[in-house]
Amino acid sequence: MTWLIVVGAVVLIVIVLASMYNALVRLNQQSKEAWSDITVQLKRRYDLIPNLISTVKGYAKHEKEVFENVTKARANALNVQEKGSVKETAKAENQFEAALKSLFAVSENYPQLRATENFQKLQDELTDTEDKIMASRRFYNGVVRDFNTKRTVFPTNIFAGMLGFREDKEFFELEESEMASVGKPVKAEF
Repeated sequence: MTWLIVVGAVVLIVIVLASMYNALVRLNQQSKEAWSDITVQLKRRYDLIPNLISTVKGYAKHEKEVFENVTKARANALNVQEKGSVKETAKAENQFEAALKSLFAVSENYPQLRATENFQKLQDELTDTEDKIMASRRFYNGVVRDFNTKRTVFPTNIFAGMLGFREDKEFFELEESEMASVGKPVKAEF
């Protein structure tokens, strides 16, 4: 009879450990998938920028410094996204969005530019992409929150290190003040 209790206890412990491990693996995979969604949307935005710059260049040829800043920030963000951590990517994104904001500020000085169909289309696509980035970021941060919580609550916190989950995941945090106006349509004046 005692061996039945011992076997039952061992089976129960194995089931609990397996359940903890599977939950952590599931959340880890979801965070990777969510990060992949963010990188897809960031790449989409980066791909729109050369077209936007060339459209604005046609009207604002003397704004060379703004174009160079956006191009450099875009290249830096692409490089960091491929090789950097979540925190480094967020920092590069903040710099890129500040440069992009200055590009839109330049466009406000050219009503003919804002009225062109090409510029409006690019701006609409960029706004749509920014919305998708924000939604992907919220989803990613929610999964990271769930993973970090699961990893640190009792009894999972006792076994998480032994199961190979030693560190919290980083949140993808952008400066909201910079994001607020990037890609938002500028009202065209006719």
